[in-house]
Amino acid sequence: MEPLSSIVGFLENKTILVTGSTGFVAKVFVEKILGIQPKVKKLFLLLRAKDSASASTRLYEEILSKELFVVLKEKWGSSDLSNLISERVTVPVGGDISCEDLGVKEVDLKNEMWNEVDVVVNLAATVNFDERYDVALAINTMGPKHILNFAKKCVNLKAFIHVSTAYVCGEKAGVMAETPFKMGETLNGTSGLDINFEFKVMEEKLKQLKEEEKLSEAAITAAMKDFGNKRARRFGWPNTYRGGDMPLVILRPTIVTSTIKEPFAGWIEGVRTIDSLAMAYGKGRMECFLGDPNSTIDLIPADMVVNSIIVAIAAHANRPGETVYQVGSSNRNPLKYSSIPLWGHIYFTQNPWTDRDGKKVLVRKIKILDTMESFHSYMSLRYILPLKMLEVANIACCHYFDGFYTIAKRKIDVVMRLVELYRPYLFFKPIFDDKNTDKLRAAARNSMDSGDVFHFQFDPKTIDWEDYMMNVHFPGAVKRLFK
Repeated sequence: MEPLSSIVGFLENKTILVTGSTGFVAKVFVEKILGIQPKVKKLFLLLRAKDSASASTRLYEEILSKELFVVLKEKWGSSDLSNLISERVTVPVGGDISCEDLGVKEVDLKNEMWNEVDVVVNLAATVNFDERYDVALAINTMGPKHILNFAKKCVNLKAFIHVSTAYVCGEKAGVMAETPFKMGETLNGTSGLDINFEFKVMEEKLKQLKEEEKLSEAAITAAMKDFGNKRARRFGWPNTYRGGDMPLVILRPTIVTSTIKEPFAGWIEGVRTIDSLAMAYGKGRMECFLGDPNSTIDLIPADMVVNSIIVAIAAHANRPGETVYQVGSSNRNPLKYSSIPLWGHIYFTQNPWTDRDGKKVLVRKIKILDTMESFHSYMSLRYILPLKMLEVANIACCHYFDGFYTIAKRKIDVVMRLVELYRPYLFFKPIFDDKNTDKLRAAARNSMDSGDVFHFQFDPKTIDWEDYMMNVHFPGAVKRLFK
């Protein structure tokens, strides 16, 4: 890859369209752009809304009012930042990526975007692994298609960045490779994957469910989730989370965690996989941990992901072709699964969570179950067998314990479903190949503007995992996620 000219300089006077603007990574991206290049021409921020007025409300309530922007407000002054944002830079756009032309109804606004946009950054997706199949297809499959078609109408387009996930990629000799899938190709080699046909299958299933008079909306949702998982397993996908000659970059981060440095350490929003485990454990609701303690968990801080996106924009501007980058840590700075419960025990022992009654929650060392067999045995003896005994007692006592039994059964059913959903990742051992990303890092280091090296650090080798988890991530998660 050729050395870059100034990355910050490249962003000057550029117009960027950002989708999924209320998402975790998107907010960090917007803050970063405004922080390093106030002379960016315009940021069109697509938000799910019926019109620009509704989008404007969401912009201020769900993005600019967040703690994330406090450093920017201190830097520019609250009034100066407000002027910068409201008068010139950020333009809230009401729309929906599941619709043609992104659901943008105002004709003048649409034409303005097509004439002015230089860069498209697609950060819109549903990351719910247990999503309804129709919703997942509309957002994660048809959404990128609509965004790509919209981008093709942008007459000054210099780069298209699609942010996906590293967990949808090909595997070779235990290494998850930086290679795109071909049309119709699947993880397990099954043939016959056709998205148009799949969409028809989904619509027929949904129609069939809606025609059943006794089914509630909740029952239809549950059925569509199960149907999605069934279709996913058929083609080898672990779940339903899924250009022509334009400069196209597919950027695949692994598990995105709290910021390590910018705009400040420890900012996080939305509960991710490891955070849900940390919350359950810190609140005393988790006694065991399922997974291979010797396998590697691939984490990457959000600000490193954003830095890689911005460098990729500058590196691929006006260079037709497709490039895939995997942004993770397992290859250059692997972190063992076993370290997470170990550090979690130390942290929550030293910093116990205080519950609603003002009592400090005492945590015990967590029991690690390293096989599905050991998990099922543990659940059977600890929960399922007692539940069956309660069921018998409930019947004998004329359903006196109905309420207690229903709640207990629901909790066990939720745990078992979550384990099935996350099963492909619990014993996941491959390492993510990041050779392309390493070339991108080298290009940033060789940039003619030395300031870029400071601004765009995304080398996972620089992370001290114990220090990050104990002094950044756990405290950040407790402050911003624990309720």
